[in-house]
Amino acid sequence: MTLITHLAPRKLLIGGGSLARLPALLTEFGLLRPLVVTDPWMVGSGTVDRVLAPLGAAGIAAKVFSETVPDPTDTVVAAGVTALREGQFDCLIGFGGGSPMDTAKAIAILAAASPGQRLRDFKVPASADHAALPVICVPTTAGTGSEATRFTIVTDTSSDEKMLIAGLGALPLAAVVDYELTFSVPPRVTADTGIDSLTHALEAYVSARANSFSDLYATAAMRLIAANLRRAYAVPDDAAARAAMMEGATLAGLAFSNSSVALVHGMSRPIGAHFHVPHGLSNAMLLPVVTAFGLQSGLARYAGAARIMGLAGTDAADDAAAQALLRELSALNRELGVPGPRDYGIDAARYEALLPLMAEQALASGSPGNNPRVPDASDIVALYREVYAG
Repeated sequence: MTLITHLAPRKLLIGGGSLARLPALLTEFGLLRPLVVTDPWMVGSGTVDRVLAPLGAAGIAAKVFSETVPDPTDTVVAAGVTALREGQFDCLIGFGGGSPMDTAKAIAILAAASPGQRLRDFKVPASADHAALPVICVPTTAGTGSEATRFTIVTDTSSDEKMLIAGLGALPLAAVVDYELTFSVPPRVTADTGIDSLTHALEAYVSARANSFSDLYATAAMRLIAANLRRAYAVPDDAAARAAMMEGATLAGLAFSNSSVALVHGMSRPIGAHFHVPHGLSNAMLLPVVTAFGLQSGLARYAGAARIMGLAGTDAADDAAAQALLRELSALNRELGVPGPRDYGIDAARYEALLPLMAEQALASGSPGNNPRVPDASDIVALYREVYAG
């Protein structure tokens, strides 16, 4: 019998208005002195008060670290560790999109490190299983699923490498998943994070490390996201669509946390690191081309995904169903206005010059090895060129 290891936060509060229960959640775990990790926009816009107000009303005095940047860096994480050590905190609250949540996780991991250790010492294949303090996540976008995963991604500023860090130290203690926080998210972010969550679910489903538990999460996530992404993008105040996307994103996070991502994510991280493309957008740029690359090697699983998403009937042949999936992924990119690298403004010469390094970094992450068709460096370079050519 195959051994399955199942990992998930100890508690998830999911639903509209659930943020009001954050103080009770902290109290339940005996936590009273949180450091809220967020970004400057959340502070400047007053959005961080959505967290601070209920905590303050409950007599919980939180402090804020707001130096998070869109692509978390090792330098920002180090600054966060300094802020953590300056107070008597007993937990971290990651509030925002994937970047604040990933930053909070990385702060907890680095704060538990031995003297002289750096964040790069914890990148895969190392296992980051220790955290100085528990992390509670409160996502404000329906995309990364970081609130439910054992992963964090941080850029090494000395090499521009987006490091994948994995282990129990990155697994949140709990999360509050309140779709009402996503009503103000602009359409571009809704699209990019939505395709990000779809990529998580699809890659978890076709991954070589998929299992019966991850399949349950991935299947539920794909159904929700496929049925609601366009609606959430076109009608931002549709509560039902927003709720479905938020739930789908968390389910997708649980799926790939218990399986793995694959080639799309392996290739996406270097694009983000070198050209500062938002993670969900770089995934979207790659998804149709990379799916086509592995289609025949993972035909039955891709066809199954198409049926789950309602793109093909149960009696459709695998090849026809898989082709329907490819058409849908391309259609999503068109309808949601996803630009290719060239249209995004990435310089052709610099892109070409960095391809060998990007391929090396993609392979080093380990994610491409989970793909139905495992690429070598030359395959990845060719795929990068195909994506750029459009």
